Amino acid sequence: MATLATPSIELDGKHLSLEQIRQIAEDGVRVTVSKEARERVAAARAFVDRQFDKGEAIYGVTTGFGRLANVSVAPEDAALLQINLVRSHAAGTGPPLTEAFVRAAGVLRASSLAAGHSGIRTSTLDLLVAILNEHITPVVPMQGSVGASGDLAPLAHMTLTLLGEGEAFYRGERMPAARALELAGLEPLQLQAKEGLSLVNGTEVMTGIAALATIRGEGLIAAADVIGAMSLEAWLGTDTVFDTRINALRPHPGQKRVADNMRALLYDSEIMQSHRDCGRVQDQYSFRCIRVVHGAVRDAAAHARSVIEIEAVSVTDNPLVFPEDGDFLTGGNFHGQPVALSADILKIALSELAGISERRLYLLLNGEERGLPLFLTGRSGLQSGLMLVQYTSAALVSENKGLSWPNSVDSIPTSAGQEDHVSMGMTAACNLDRVLTNVEGALACELLGAVAATEFRRPFKSGVGTQAAFDVARERIAPWVEDRIPAPDIEAARELIRSGALVGAAEHAIAGKLV
Repeated sequence: MATLATPSIELDGKHLSLEQIRQIAEDGVRVTVSKEARERVAAARAFVDRQFDKGEAIYGVTTGFGRLANVSVAPEDAALLQINLVRSHAAGTGPPLTEAFVRAAGVLRASSLAAGHSGIRTSTLDLLVAILNEHITPVVPMQGSVGASGDLAPLAHMTLTLLGEGEAFYRGERMPAARALELAGLEPLQLQAKEGLSLVNGTEVMTGIAALATIRGEGLIAAADVIGAMSLEAWLGTDTVFDTRINALRPHPGQKRVADNMRALLYDSEIMQSHRDCGRVQDQYSFRCIRVVHGAVRDAAAHARSVIEIEAVSVTDNPLVFPEDGDFLTGGNFHGQPVALSADILKIALSELAGISERRLYLLLNGEERGLPLFLTGRSGLQSGLMLVQYTSAALVSENKGLSWPNSVDSIPTSAGQEDHVSMGMTAACNLDRVLTNVEGALACELLGAVAATEFRRPFKSGVGTQAAFDVARERIAPWVEDRIPAPDIEAARELIRSGALVGAAEHAIAGKLV
């Protein structure tokens, strides 16, 4: 949680980085709204009020929603229409999203509204910002969004909190939303014309999950390079494949970066020097093609980031207000296809990262041809060593195969056929999060194998970067002398990866950044 000394992040409706989203969602950095954004919001609201007073037919303001768009609603029922919308659309189910995911969605929603094309009041935006700053987090069920007309059900549950309905977490404790607002000294929102629609229509929930997942995925990619280098070194593999001349002939940016990383991590490795004249010229693909596979994953992640960065500063509700032109325009910016495709690409790519990791672990545990004892134990037979650690990795990799099925190719009609093609972006984003957890686990298992195998290469020293990674791992993971319960070791390895400690140690040693 942020301290009083933490600077705030100002929302202007035009600029918001993925790193800023993470700072607000996970670190609790406070949020403010720029003067210019507030002026745009006020101007758009004044235009909505003028058009409403004229009796203009406006979708979702003087009409019903979805298939009911052609049904007129009396002006005196405008506020009730918005309340009914929020309540009826809060139809989610399943376990609640993490507070970080909901907070990410909240700041994205606030940023989108601050662009001044949604027609809400400034006081409504202020309350949304206030619940972020006061650490009131709506309880939002994970399931219920099909990803077109945005994340209707999740955003409706988020909006309930503003109304003092539903449930919320207040500084970590789950309670009725009305009570959370009361404890924070905030008054519930009284919706006016169009505001309910502006609050429940958009792609912010899937985008918030994808934004945090993108950053987390990039961390796993960096960790995979470090762990892959450790495994290659312990395997007595060749580093010829990282020669700049080879990689210049296939100039994918990710492949080049991985080759650069590997050379830096393995620099000055006595282990690598110890077998220069062994006569072996080629390794199995999971070692020989690290730069190709890891590089392709990097490039896919870079593409996903570029899409999510655009989505983070987009306005995705409907209809949109253009007060300077005197127009209400109905469109489909709420369709989640860009996010859905990016989440699918990222989960497929990262699943490959786990797949090749598991193969490297398998080879290390079956490395008698390279002078490694079976299952990396000195007393094979009496002891099972790390045998079951590879089983765990295999299970995680296998689970990812199902999770990586592209949700974005699925669609199912809703709203009596009015919403006849949907993105399933929320499903893709949630599955991406599950994939990331499995990838982290698989890399943790490989790390255990790489560290254990490296012990059998002593007294030769590892490379500059791999030695630093080995040392930080050894601080938390004891040598495998006798059989013990490996589950705590896997969790310790996960924490080394999750916290960034493993990558940080290697980066410090090579005086570079593994990105």
